[in-house]
Amino acid sequence: EDPSLERHFKGHRDAVTSVDFSLNKKQLASGSMDSCLMIWSMKPQMRAYRFVGHKDAVMCVQFSPSGHLVASGSRDKTVRLWIPSLKGESTVFKAHTATVRSVNFSSDGQSIVTASDDKTIKVWTVHRQKFLFSLSQHINWVRCARFSPDGRLIVSSSDDKTVKLWDKTSRECIHSFCEHAGFVNHVDFHPSGTCIAAAGTDSTVKLWDVRMNRLLQHYQGNSVVNSLSFHPSGNYLVTASNDSTLKILDLLEGRLLYTLHGHQGPATCVAFSRSGDLFASGGADEQVMVWKTNFDADYGDALKTQKSGSTVDGSHHTGVEMDSGIHHKKTKTQDSGRSLEQQEVEASLANTLEHIMGQLDVLTQTVSILEQRLTLTEDKLKECLENQQKIIQNKTN
Repeated sequence: EDPSLERHFKGHRDAVTSVDFSLNKKQLASGSMDSCLMIWSMKPQMRAYRFVGHKDAVMCVQFSPSGHLVASGSRDKTVRLWIPSLKGESTVFKAHTATVRSVNFSSDGQSIVTASDDKTIKVWTVHRQKFLFSLSQHINWVRCARFSPDGRLIVSSSDDKTVKLWDKTSRECIHSFCEHAGFVNHVDFHPSGTCIAAAGTDSTVKLWDVRMNRLLQHYQGNSVVNSLSFHPSGNYLVTASNDSTLKILDLLEGRLLYTLHGHQGPATCVAFSRSGDLFASGGADEQVMVWKTNFDADYGDALKTQKSGSTVDGSHHTGVEMDSGIHHKKTKTQDSGRSLEQQEVEASLANTLEHIMGQLDVLTQTVSILEQRLTLTEDKLKECLENQQKIIQNKTN
């Protein structure tokens, strides 16, 4: 089944800039150039809330992982934290000196990272609402910044045509990806945390491995790409473009699956729900649309095995890599056309692979436990040596 339009929300009075689902999919938040943040109820006949407080266009919105807070960034240079209820109360964060283009919660909900036209990326604590530190190496507006799923890295994209990878602890830029020919509008981490995808005004979507810092896939479109979102399974990517279309890319096969026409005028933002069965889009036409994913139904079983830890890093999917932009197209084989024997062999292979993956996971965990123990032992050893030094010094004194 193809993706289908499920709901249609009208209420913004200017271009929609950002959309995000709450954890339980009961609510959808959107930001707009009309300076308002709106929270729509996914239940029909339930009223939408309009949150007023920003003095200028709202550029970005995001629900906290728990869904109890919504963060927004605005052209009024502030970041606001809202409680998504009737009262619409909010607290204001001030530290940027220009438009705030992007807000993103860490997966534990403890920190927020923001990106701004003041060329900096800032990290804040949510509960104390305190500014922690800035990352400043971009030499132009920063359009987007995101935490990695484990919260250890930050990725940012900028009008300086680079995508930068930062270590949150050392606060240093570990790598700059400079392959874009235009501004980089949007960037995000793959759910596995092993690669990133970036969308640009050069009409491309590029995926890089962040461990080897190499280009994995390259999709060439024919219009500026404004936004992208990974399906939670990590197998698909949806993009929003200036040609008014949403495109769904199959990352395992490295090809375009669907082109969806819904918006009149540029599609500005897009986001999958946390479970992946819905996605929402916003456009310059002031409309917010909610789509039923549908295509993950045929992949139900595939998704289950994917979740056990496989990633789009080319390590267990051949034909995913796009060196020099060559697409390896694989055609889907119909089940009916294959003999039962073949299907059985494939099923047992899949099982074996899943088992191996499971074993690998166990090994990875074991290794990390061993590493922790080693660190403890090293610390103890250091302590012993220091004590010995002290004893010797005392004796000589």
